[in-house]
Amino acid sequence: MLFYLHFAGSKSVHSASGTSAIPSDIKIAYINSDSILKHYEYLDVNRKVLEDKSRKLEQELNNRAQGLKDEIANYQRTVNNLTLSQVKAVEEDLGRKQQNLQLYQQSLSQQLAEEEGKLNKDLYERITNFLKTYGKDNGLQIVLKYDPSSDVLYGGESLDITNDVLKGLNEKYKEEVSGGKSSTDSTKAK
Repeated sequence: MLFYLHFAGSKSVHSASGTSAIPSDIKIAYINSDSILKHYEYLDVNRKVLEDKSRKLEQELNNRAQGLKDEIANYQRTVNNLTLSQVKAVEEDLGRKQQNLQLYQQSLSQQLAEEEGKLNKDLYERITNFLKTYGKDNGLQIVLKYDPSSDVLYGGESLDITNDVLKGLNEKYKEEVSGGKSSTDSTKAK
């Protein structure tokens, strides 16, 4: 259809119902998503919060693991002084503690993955909401994402709106922070 529109020079095409028209002067732009991800202050701040939380949880897990390791070492030192029923009871207790530690580790991994997912969703919503307004203000019908995995193989510099979008996103984020608005920080504890 686009091939036909381009070569036919039609101003608009009507659908089968005859109600919608596709403008022949579609304005397209693109953003370099790698640059947005690298320089968007909201993401930088929230990524650091998530990384700090991850380090804190990892340290807590390491402390628990070290505590269990110490208990196992203590058991190994004293096993010869225990009766068979005591050995069985201690081994069952240590086995439960090891299972609980593994469950705790899985829980932490899931929690961090969920928070990273929320951050990615918030990021997507922030960018698309900004682009909707930016697109309307600048007469754009389509804004593409350009990165190594996208279908956009080339885009002329005149179509690149990355710097404008990045500036606008960062200004909006600074307004939120300075204006006392609560940002949609997905990494805050529940």
